[in-house]
Order: sequence, then structure tokens, then C-alpha cells
Amino acid sequence: MPAWLQPRHALGRRPARRRSLLPAVVVLLSVMILAGVLAWLDPLPPRFSGTAVVSDGDSLRIGGDRIRLTGFDAPELDQVCWREDGSEWSCGREARAAMRGLLEGGEIACRPEGEDKYGRVLARCSVGETDLGASMVSAGLAVATDAYGGEEAEARRERRGIWQGRFNDPRTWRDQGPSDDPGPGLFEQLWIWFWELTGARTLR
Repeated sequence: MPAWLQPRHALGRRPARRRSLLPAVVVLLSVMILAGVLAWLDPLPPRFSGTAVVSDGDSLRIGGDRIRLTGFDAPELDQVCWREDGSEWSCGREARAAMRGLLEGGEIACRPEGEDKYGRVLARCSVGETDLGASMVSAGLAVATDAYGGEEAEARRERRGIWQGRFNDPRTWRDQGPSDDPGPGLFEQLWIWFWELTGARTLR
């Protein structure tokens, strides 16, 4: 029926129905906003917490859960690195010892970020206010991957841990197996040549 033929009371029903939905929409939006604010102010507790057992420099166990820490990659347990003079040191075992030392600071708390192809939980973990990944990279006992770039830059500058000499990237060590000292890179070769030529001792 055309609108102009409808009774006046029929024409007024539709706007009234739309107006009646407005309070419900306002309430729903308010609840959603409040829930978001509460979640931000009081986030859910971490899924994993308690006492951890270290496997190597970037993986551990909490109870029956295997956890691979994200944002960095530590030398493999059997990996060796080389000091500037060419002597070897067990950087993989040093990394595991450093992680054990960090865990002595108290109870660990981890926030999961997924799972890898080996069934390990990917997570970022901390002990108190100490971020384990940041500490390992800052100590020069891990390379940064998708985080901790500032900590790695500082470790390089101060020549800490693996940055005191030479090492193979942990991923390369895993994929290709143990290898010999890779020798100085191009920049280091140029520096050695310059040092031998001039006797300069300026920091790299």
C-alpha cells in the first residue's frame, strides 16, 4: 500500500522501532569498551609460570611443556665459537649456563605466541622484571631475530660474548652442522691489513 494511503498510526511505527534499538546498541558498545579497558588494566595471567629446566640458551621446560623463546637465537648446545686470536670456546654451553643463571632470579613467567613445527610453545619469558631474551642478547650470547636490535648493537659495540671474535650463525650451525673457524670477514681482513700497515689501535 502506498505510504500516503497508510493510516497515521502505521506510518509512525517504523521510526519508533528504530529508536528503541538505540539504547541496546549504546549498552553493547559500552560493555565492549569496558571489557577492553579492564583487559588492558588487568591482563590475564601468563599461561606458563613456575620453575623451569633449561635445555639450552633459548629453550626450556616448564612441567611437561617445551618452550622455545622468541626474538633471539642462541648458539646450539654443542656449538663452538672463536676468539679473536683463533682459540675456541664453548659458546653453546656458555649460553645455557647464562640462561640457568637468569632463572635463579625467581619464578619464570611466559606468554605464548604460537607453536613451532616441533610442537614447542613459542613464548617470551621473564623472571621478575628481567626479559630473558633481552638479557641473553645484551650479554652477547645470542643473536637478535625479530626483536632486541638495540641489545645486539650494544653487545657488538662492547664486543661481548660471541662478538669478541667469530662465530657461525646458530641457524647455519643447525642446518649445516659443525664447521671450522670461518676466518675473518672482509671488514676484519681490511682492518688487520690496516693495523699491520700503520700499527693503529683505534677501536673497530
